[in-house]
Amino acid sequence: MTTLSAQPRFLRSITLDRANKFVSTDFYNDINLYSKLYSKRSSEAVELSVYSVPDLKRIPFEKATKQSFHPTSTGTSYGPSWSTHWFKLNITVPKDWAGEHVELIWDSSSEAMIWSTDGIPRQGLTGDNGNDRRVEYTLLKKAKGGEVIDLWVEMACNGMFGAGKNGLINPPEDNRTFYLSQVELAVPNHAAWTLFYDMQVITGMANELPNETARGQEALYALNQVIDNYDRDDLDASLKKCLQISHEFLSKKAAPNAHHVTAVGNWPYAETRRKTARSWSTQLRLMEDYPEYVFVCSQAQQLEWLAHDYPKLFQEIKEASKKGRFNVIGSTWVEMDCNLPSGEALCRQFLYGQRYYEKNFGARCKIFWLPDTFGYSAQLPQIVKQAGAQYFFTQKLSWNNINKFPNTTFTWVGLDGTKILTHMAPCETYTAQADVGDMVRSIRNNRDLAFSNQSLLPYGNGDGGGGPQRGMLERLRRMKDIDGLPRCDMGSAEAFFESVEEKAKGLQEWKGELYFELHRGTYTSQAATKRYNRKLEFMLRDVEIATTLCMSLARDYAYPKADLDLLWKDLLLNQFHDVLPGSAIELANIDARAIYKNIETKAKRILEESLRHLYQSKSSGDGSGDSFVAFNSLGWDRSEIIEIPAQTGDNLQQYSAGKNTGYVRVDNGAFEYRDIADSKSETGRVHATSQGHELILDNDFIIAKFNQQGHLISLYDKHETRELIPKGQAGNQLKLYEDVPLYWEAWDVEMYHLNTGKPAGTGKARIGEVGPLRATIIVEHRLTDHSTASQTIVLTAATPRLEFHMEADWHENRKLLKVEFTWDIISDFATYDSQFGVIQRPTTYNTSQDYAKFEVCGHKFADLSEHGYGVALLNDCKFGYSCHGNVMRLSLLRSPKAPDLNCDMGHHEFAFAVLPHKGTFHESNVVRQSYQFNVPMIIHSIAKNSLKGHKPVSYFEIEGAKNVVLDTIKRAEDSDHVIIRLHEAFGGRAQFKLKCSLNVQSVVRCNILEDDGEPVEFVKSERASGWIVLHAFEILTLKLKVKPSDDWIFL
Repeated sequence: MTTLSAQPRFLRSITLDRANKFVSTDFYNDINLYSKLYSKRSSEAVELSVYSVPDLKRIPFEKATKQSFHPTSTGTSYGPSWSTHWFKLNITVPKDWAGEHVELIWDSSSEAMIWSTDGIPRQGLTGDNGNDRRVEYTLLKKAKGGEVIDLWVEMACNGMFGAGKNGLINPPEDNRTFYLSQVELAVPNHAAWTLFYDMQVITGMANELPNETARGQEALYALNQVIDNYDRDDLDASLKKCLQISHEFLSKKAAPNAHHVTAVGNWPYAETRRKTARSWSTQLRLMEDYPEYVFVCSQAQQLEWLAHDYPKLFQEIKEASKKGRFNVIGSTWVEMDCNLPSGEALCRQFLYGQRYYEKNFGARCKIFWLPDTFGYSAQLPQIVKQAGAQYFFTQKLSWNNINKFPNTTFTWVGLDGTKILTHMAPCETYTAQADVGDMVRSIRNNRDLAFSNQSLLPYGNGDGGGGPQRGMLERLRRMKDIDGLPRCDMGSAEAFFESVEEKAKGLQEWKGELYFELHRGTYTSQAATKRYNRKLEFMLRDVEIATTLCMSLARDYAYPKADLDLLWKDLLLNQFHDVLPGSAIELANIDARAIYKNIETKAKRILEESLRHLYQSKSSGDGSGDSFVAFNSLGWDRSEIIEIPAQTGDNLQQYSAGKNTGYVRVDNGAFEYRDIADSKSETGRVHATSQGHELILDNDFIIAKFNQQGHLISLYDKHETRELIPKGQAGNQLKLYEDVPLYWEAWDVEMYHLNTGKPAGTGKARIGEVGPLRATIIVEHRLTDHSTASQTIVLTAATPRLEFHMEADWHENRKLLKVEFTWDIISDFATYDSQFGVIQRPTTYNTSQDYAKFEVCGHKFADLSEHGYGVALLNDCKFGYSCHGNVMRLSLLRSPKAPDLNCDMGHHEFAFAVLPHKGTFHESNVVRQSYQFNVPMIIHSIAKNSLKGHKPVSYFEIEGAKNVVLDTIKRAEDSDHVIIRLHEAFGGRAQFKLKCSLNVQSVVRCNILEDDGEPVEFVKSERASGWIVLHAFEILTLKLKVKPSDDWIFL
């Protein structure tokens, strides 16, 4: 008689649930496979003592180990947040563990680091039960039994993402404690661990592969078979049988032409220097057990910190780098934000990064590696190529919340037409867990399989999480060549790009910026940080110009290169992609502001010293002198009304209300300085008057009318006889918006905020100064019950630029303050200042790509122009613009509550301006005016007659092309040559001559790294180059050999 099978048909959902609980840490964890991962345990083998460091200090190993320690045990909590506790471990390996692999298990519910007795970081640890959990440290691979071992553990009272309360981005909880739950020795059951990793891969395949495929069904069958044959009462024999089943499934190879994935270990920059040592020491330990494993590090700043703080560990890393195991990558100083830094700052990121890699690791990086930042400037392809790199890797645009970016492997074309091979990881994360889901997504999300059958998988716990883990490497070994998944190799990113370059065909091109459709709030959050950054970028520019001139004029002056390098590195550090964008925790923002203050103090001192040398004056420059010099650090002639201290008998044309300062008009040539006493007094005039309920500012160029609330109700161009404000509309309207994003508070503003705008309280306007050089209207605003603001609206006699200087005391909860202007102009696009060029973006909401750009980044201006006329909205430290139709908005202040609970609370100073102009943007002087608004003339007090006999002279001039901007003048990195950097600013061809009053011997083209290129003709007798051609948005760096000579220039 035939009997029926006793085995029922398996069901997918039930099988997957059964498999997950078989390895679960939460369900049946006393009898399942997870419970059998260790065959022996001993907490008695470890004797603990502790020293708690006071005052949240972080002390070095040498100091910590000399302190007084007292006994402690597991079950103790430590805190508060950000405190450090050092533990001494006296370990005695049980004698009956001879021949065993012995591990130390440490779980303090926090981050920690193991140190050897000779002061070398050995491995990082992360407690609790998240994906970043790493609590085991290999003590002995084969114990003799009875060994006595001493170790040190540095416990940091923070988790992977700091000390946030109940979540990833919440503000830190100051008094949080961390529980020392587990300290013991353990012997791993290698058979159980092997099956554990096998089950992860098979379960992943059963879950990710379609149920109707044969391979998906085979995975489900294998899972049931393994669990059916598992016998906890006969563990060793059953594990052997289970492994036979799992290995049979995993041994089936992939198809010959399967998609190929290169897995690269990755850990982005984190907030503390200690995280670097914890993460990288851990990776060195993994390399000892996995010879195929290659790790990448992408920031030179981390390596410099490591060399300073952990020199022995740094030497280990250099040795691993020589063997090709630890790959330095990225090309830049830090993984910076790419929206907010200036063009020159982006160049310096590459300059300092590449030089560091070349000096310490023997080669420059070929890859610009930036997986996690919030958009990518359209000038990056040109900058990357000029900095010696060839490839670009990211993935962040996969986070877009409106449109999916259409490419994976493609050619990115920059503003000037420079092309760079680019890959965006189709796994759509920079912290892949190296599981089956990541592998499947690497095919499923790849939008360019027709052109390239390869992709990159950046895996590891990022954002401070310690990097790749043992389990990830075990899974990758199993997924290397298995039927149902793409082939996978652990390898280098450089080899991946070289293979793509060789094998890919017909790659698509993407022209222009890589706009990120998320995290638009980062253009505005942390206003003080952004203001410091803008001001200090220009201050360092001024310092370099002054110091370079001193060096080149044969004066007794030592160029302060070491000091300037430190200042630049600190500025670049703060341009990291969570600091400058404003998405860091409060402690990090406090640190950043302290760094900025230090830069400001030291840069001012260097500038003061260099100007004294330049002017040959012994004056302190503090206003005690009886004459003043104005230095124009821009590359064109300019005329400005400037404010100087009033002195007895100076007979100024206009004094301030308090009579302690006054105003003069100064006309200065390009890169020229002159005694203010030599300035011409003849000038047009400006007036402030009232007419009924209107307050009026009037000069030779415009008439601006304001109502009693300070709204701009009329702006009339006298020369063009044109009114700019539509009837019934207004400008300078302060509006408040509800600012409640979906999740990422400091990072995001969402489209729906634009539906909630309402007037920001009431304003009361009055006339301040009445002219004749400077006229003002003062507006006092009561924004809300909690916040106030004041505006000084300024019109001078020298320009049609209408300025709004603003102070605010801001104490809001998830509100966004904008200023709004409505213009009588029709244009389907606006033009925004960007790094070394401009970007045009739509003012319409016709398509999803259009309305995704409801908030965009602009640097010094946004311009709205139609045929024959336009108007620009300038700013001195803001970046968030929203231009729709004929309405221009500038975001001023936000008030998110996470991760910094006090973001932007307090006092703020900033300015914006309106500049009407004849012609379109390309025919205007907007670029120059935006520089002038951000770069005032440098006023310096000197002893009277210090400049007697000095004939003002322009040290550098651009002849023949108003669309060329000479942005940078600095000393060369490796010589006393002079480096100048120029760019074409409007998007057209330029032909110009460089005129220079220094004793120039020769000129060569060079790249950003200052490698010599082709010579440039320079006619000494004419003090000018031959004709130089620049193409649209081209960046040009020149290296000038200058022979110092006091006789060369008449001073």
